[in-house]
Amino acid sequence: TVLPIKLKLAALERQVFDFLGYQWAPILANFLHIIIVILGLFGTIQYRPRYIVVYAIWTAIWVTWNIFIICFYLEVGGLSKDSELLTFNISRHQSWWSENGPGCVRKEASMSGVKGLDSHSYISVIGCALEYRYIEVMHSSFQILIALVGFVYACYVVSVFTEEEDSFDFIGGFDPFPLYHVNEKPTNLLFKQTYLFFRCGGHEQVAERRRKG
Repeated sequence: TVLPIKLKLAALERQVFDFLGYQWAPILANFLHIIIVILGLFGTIQYRPRYIVVYAIWTAIWVTWNIFIICFYLEVGGLSKDSELLTFNISRHQSWWSENGPGCVRKEASMSGVKGLDSHSYISVIGCALEYRYIEVMHSSFQILIALVGFVYACYVVSVFTEEEDSFDFIGGFDPFPLYHVNEKPTNLLFKQTYLFFRCGGHEQVAERRRKG
């Protein structure tokens, strides 16, 4: 159960940074991923192979999604990291790492013609040690790696559960004798006890009569 917990923690970490960047499509995908990971953890603890199979199928979808995220930030196949695709075209937010990456410094300037201390306009981000799109690519690559490990783990757990179900007999179907033989044993024992009881009782009555006679 240690691996599913680590998978859940990794998904929660990814969810936090996507929430900070208002990336609605990744937020929805991460939410589904967390639910499926919990389902897989429940199936592992409660010996429910079907739940683990659902998780294994989801890992294939999750890997595909993260490959798409990598292609999006690397601008493969006509995709653009500056598009609003991940925000469902309802906002112009970008990845949280675009302004808060390692070494990044936000450069702001006051808006002309607007008074007030809070009237600032974002201009640029400078000094980033690593461009934010590569951070997102590393995030997705890590998710792909642990998803593949989770898939292998899920297949192993399902195979173990299947072997246990095949080797353990719940109704005596693998016994060398039919089930009715098991039921006959106490019945025969009951008949023998009844026979011995009446037989011993009969001998005692005969002996009593002889003593009286």
